[in-house]
Amino acid sequence: MRAILMTAAGAVDVLQVRDLPLPPLPSARHIRVKLAAAGINPLDTKLRSKPVYYPERLPAILGCDGAGTVEATGAEVSRFKVGDAVYFCNGGIGDEPGCYAEYTTVHEDYCAAKPATFSMAESAALPLVLLTAWEALAERANLKHGQTILIHAGAGGVGHIAIQLACHMGARVAVTVSDEHKSAIARNLGAEKIILYRQHDFVQETLAWTEGKGASVVFDTVGGDTFLRSLQAVRYGGKLVSLLSTPLSLADSQIARLRNLSLCYELMLAPQLMQLHDERVRQRRILEQGAQLAEAGKLKILLSKTLPLAEAAEAHRLIEQGGISGKIVLEM
Repeated sequence: MRAILMTAAGAVDVLQVRDLPLPPLPSARHIRVKLAAAGINPLDTKLRSKPVYYPERLPAILGCDGAGTVEATGAEVSRFKVGDAVYFCNGGIGDEPGCYAEYTTVHEDYCAAKPATFSMAESAALPLVLLTAWEALAERANLKHGQTILIHAGAGGVGHIAIQLACHMGARVAVTVSDEHKSAIARNLGAEKIILYRQHDFVQETLAWTEGKGASVVFDTVGGDTFLRSLQAVRYGGKLVSLLSTPLSLADSQIARLRNLSLCYELMLAPQLMQLHDERVRQRRILEQGAQLAEAGKLKILLSKTLPLAEAAEAHRLIEQGGISGKIVLEM
C-alpha cells in the first residue's frame, strides 16, 4: 500500500511517500479499513515537528482521522462486516499506524458507521473536531439552554463545529474571527454575535453583548494571551474551557479565584494516550450521535481544500501558514 511515512522529526519534507505492506490485524477484534480519506489537523503538524508522545517509535504514519470501507475483519468482530462504510479517530500519534495511508487497522469498538449524508472526505474531516467540541461544551462546560458562550476562532476546524453544537444545545453564541469571510461563515452556522478581534476588543464586545455580565462559558481554542484575556470575558461563576495549556501568573489566578471561575481543559486524545478502553467507547458513541445530527441536517463540516495523499506535505504547509477555515482532507 502507499502511505505517507514521517521519517524523522522536522519540516514538511520528512513526510515521504512510501510503499509498505498491508497492516496486519492486531487482534481478533480489529478491522482493516481501505481508507478513502484522512482528515488533517493542526495536531499532525505539531507531532511532525516535535513528536512528543512516542518519539522513540519513528518512522510513523500520522493522521488520526479517517473514513473508508471495511476490507477485512478479525475472527471475533461483530459490529461490522466487509463493505461497511466507517469513520473514526484512531492512531496517528505514533502509538499505532495512522490514516495517511491506503489502509489502516482499528479496534471495532472505536469505529462508527459513517454519516450516510456525508461524503468520505467530509466524514474523515469530522472525528477529532467533533469529539473535541462535544467534550468541551457538553462535558467540561456542561453548556445549558439559554446560556451564553464565546467561541474563539469560530471559523476554524473545532470552532465551526462548536458553533453548531452550542446552537443545538440552545445556547446564544458569540465568536471571534479575523475577517469578514470568516464572519459570514460563523453567522451562517448560527452565531449571534460576531467579533472581529483585529478591530475590536473581544472582552469589551462580550461584556456589551451580555449587558456587562460576561459569557456563561468561554471556549478557548487559541491559548496564550487569548486565554488570559478571556478570564475577564467570563461571567461570575462561569467556566473557561481551553484546548491549550497556558501558564497562569499569580495575578491571573487571583482574577479567576475572585470571580469564582471554573478553569477546564480539554484533550480529546487523553483516552488514547492513557489506553482507557471505556472512555474510547464513550467517544465512539459521540461519533454515532454526531452522525445522527449530520443525517438530520443539523451538523455540517466545512472543507476548505482536498488534496491527494501524495500532497500531505503541502497540506501541512497550508495549516502552518494559518488562516484556514474549516478542514483540509487528503483523498486516497
